Amino acid sequence: MNEAVVDAAPDPGAEPGGAVQAPLANPPAAPLSLRGVRGSAEARHAGPLTLAVGAIGVVFGDIGTSPLYALRDTFAGHHPLPLDQLHVYGIVSLMFWSMMLIVTLKYVTVIMRADNKGSGGSLALLALINQHTSGRRWGKGIILLGVLATALFYSDSMITPAVSVMSAVEGIAVYHPAAAVHALVVPLVVVILIGLFVMKSHGSGSTANWAASWAGPVMLVYFATISALGIASIVAFPQVIWALSPSCAYAMFAADPWHGFLAMGTAVLAVTGAEALYADMGQFGRSPIRVSWLVFVLPALVLNYLGQASLLLRHPETIASPFYHLAPPGFEWPLLIIATMAAVIASKAVISGAFLVTQQAIQLGFIPRMTIRHTSSSAGQIYIPAINWALMIAVILLVLVFERSQNLTAAYGIAVTGAMLIDNLLLAVVLFKLWQWKPIFALPLLGLFFAIDATYLGANFAKIPDGGWVPLLLGLVIFTLLTTWSRGRALMRQHMAEGALPLEVFTKSAHSSAARVPGTAIFMASTAAGVPSALLHNIKHNKVLHERVVVLTVQIED
Repeated sequence: MNEAVVDAAPDPGAEPGGAVQAPLANPPAAPLSLRGVRGSAEARHAGPLTLAVGAIGVVFGDIGTSPLYALRDTFAGHHPLPLDQLHVYGIVSLMFWSMMLIVTLKYVTVIMRADNKGSGGSLALLALINQHTSGRRWGKGIILLGVLATALFYSDSMITPAVSVMSAVEGIAVYHPAAAVHALVVPLVVVILIGLFVMKSHGSGSTANWAASWAGPVMLVYFATISALGIASIVAFPQVIWALSPSCAYAMFAADPWHGFLAMGTAVLAVTGAEALYADMGQFGRSPIRVSWLVFVLPALVLNYLGQASLLLRHPETIASPFYHLAPPGFEWPLLIIATMAAVIASKAVISGAFLVTQQAIQLGFIPRMTIRHTSSSAGQIYIPAINWALMIAVILLVLVFERSQNLTAAYGIAVTGAMLIDNLLLAVVLFKLWQWKPIFALPLLGLFFAIDATYLGANFAKIPDGGWVPLLLGLVIFTLLTTWSRGRALMRQHMAEGALPLEVFTKSAHSSAARVPGTAIFMASTAAGVPSALLHNIKHNKVLHERVVVLTVQIED
């Protein structure tokens, strides 16, 4: 934080009409740090168990609710697979190895090592890379990739609450088929979403405390429940465990390559939310996230997917919702309530992520300044009203237009796979330029990641007519807005700098051109050089200059 203090009081030792004193205040010993590190203070004081439970409640909500719709839409979506053992085994194998390669290897093992002073996410990674690429010809291209990933993240932030909550509430229609979508499900989803965003407007205080106090325990109950339901179904058909073999996925593609390729557009739903592992690293730390994923979340998801596969092979008629049909008699409504609560928690976490990404984008100059309310004394606990209400309107419109979660999942995969592919490009820069990896080690790893994500993205292009155009359109609009604002801001600053009056010149002539008034005036300035236009206009129109004038410039330390 820079302060240029203009002492407008006449110097007692100077001749009448002499120059005014213009001392520049020394910068503070400890510069103000506005880094968007999420909950770093909480991470230092909370225990490992608290952080692990909090991570389960916040980080894994999105990927944790994928069993609600992922397997169902593979066999009953826009490009359905034949419901037989070959394809059921093949798709479960594909989902399992996607979680192992994309989530476990790519994000948990590799990308989470690339932190920007503890924080993660595309913009944090972009800032880290930009420190080492400044002035290079391809530096601007890297920045544009990071901005595009951010635009796709905003698209994901709109779609995730809609598809998660709607998939959970549609359990009502599973247990009571007579319940019309328009008559009950859609209105109930809208009411829940409105309540969610209204709750966000009141702030949630400390995210770590909120996660550990109720979000974490609720998600623990959810994951324990889906694990138990999966195990009960696996016991009825133990052979389904063989679906974890990679040979099953190979057999499916060898026997039916075209349908297998199209099915990848839906199978990727099993790894939606993987980027949250990286984005939320600054809030909980990499170790609690890794432990939570490997010890609890991953086994729970695998058991549930195997349980759904077992149920589909034994009772193909349950394809309408294999997740909800896993519930034994008498447990239908408790499962519906638990799943809905998990979907609300997942949505809440995604919205909070949108706030933090917006704060980072403001600091990097891609978004206009907005009102940011700090809901806790801990860093990173913020609420941005404009983003909250804009997201609420967008999410509700998606629900009203698409009406069913199956229609929304068609729009889900492109934003996710697009962001993952961009992360690969940014990771390539990290491996070669920051970590100095040898090509013999980096190229095979990058080749594997690019092959997987590019194939998934290509498969999702087939869903563009069915709703995949939504994230592409939203991403294009947001990308245009971000880049236009950044470019316009740079041009405006350049123009203002050309005509700016140096502070030293102003201080020599200011006191003779305006009447003195008592008090202190503070003028905000976007740059430390030059006189703020507001100060010049004040003298021009009011003909006064306060005894003490402070020109205040806030600069982001990193």
